[in-house]
Amino acid sequence: MPNKTPFYDLHLKAGAKIVDFGGWDMPLHYGSQLDEHHIVRQKAGMFDVSHMTIVDVEGQDATAFLRHLLANDVQKINIPGKALYSGMLNENGGVIDDLIVYFLTPTSYRLVVNASTQEKDLAWINKQSAGYEVTLTHQADFGTLAIQGPESRALAMSVMTESRKQAAAELDVFYSAKADGWFIARTGYTGEDGFEITIPKSDIDSFWNDLIKAGVAPCGLGSRDTLRLEAGMNLYGSDMDENISPLQANMGWTVDLKDAARQFVGKDAMVAEKAAGVKMKLVGLVLQGKGVLRGHQKVIIPDVGEGEITSGTFSPTLKIGIALARVPMATTDTAFVEVRNKQLLVNVIRPGFVRNGKQVF
Repeated sequence: MPNKTPFYDLHLKAGAKIVDFGGWDMPLHYGSQLDEHHIVRQKAGMFDVSHMTIVDVEGQDATAFLRHLLANDVQKINIPGKALYSGMLNENGGVIDDLIVYFLTPTSYRLVVNASTQEKDLAWINKQSAGYEVTLTHQADFGTLAIQGPESRALAMSVMTESRKQAAAELDVFYSAKADGWFIARTGYTGEDGFEITIPKSDIDSFWNDLIKAGVAPCGLGSRDTLRLEAGMNLYGSDMDENISPLQANMGWTVDLKDAARQFVGKDAMVAEKAAGVKMKLVGLVLQGKGVLRGHQKVIIPDVGEGEITSGTFSPTLKIGIALARVPMATTDTAFVEVRNKQLLVNVIRPGFVRNGKQVF
């Protein structure tokens, strides 16, 4: 039986088309994926992300444990509520998962990892905690909504209590705060401003309905994917996985090698790959002309070699074909994508096409 989030009945009431997503019954859309995409770019939409896995790490060794577990260094974050993006690697340097870690206190952190890799992630985290004085708590009795878009913060705060509203209003990007039992983070996966808010199950119906009354539209997985791709954000299982190094997935900036004494999982593989020379990189592609780019299409770089599209779509915001692709390091500014036995010209750019509703290349 597929898992259901605490919002499941509300999705049905709102007319959602439900699909299986990594073992979860989740809304694909509520009528129009395209309309949902545009409302997030122009106003505010909300996504049920309760399927994401929340793990609280507490104990005297919490910092030391996370410095071992993660490729990025949690010693960078020492302000309560500050967030850090990182890969969690295996010994070969492949990405087991990408995640956000929040600093709460020197002995308390919160991890938010992907839904589709929940069992694998929890098993790996538990295995790596051996020998560290830490307690790991999987927080499963909550629901989480991502409210995203240029008006999202104002609309979300309009239905909050005064104390929650004050806590939310004071948050900078990539910070979080606890207020009256809610965990409010100024983070997201759409390239727009907004919050990801984790709440007790008892507040779910009222918060959802209040947001709809305030003008926030329910949105599904379909628009979430086109939004994140326009923003140049990786999708686990498409743009990286256990066999892909973060250095080849536009995540090199999350691999912190500054402290030579820190021995995190996968470090030796990262050092060796850098020394040998990274062979591939993740880039953005912009189609020159009509068409749609799709995952697994071949990318041809004359006199250099070949690569492959990892994620592709027709950009609803820009009205052009866009993609993320893994290509040889020597690739410069143009390439060709093989589509139905034709080679279509693409421009090669840094990953990222739209942020805050505007073209960024």
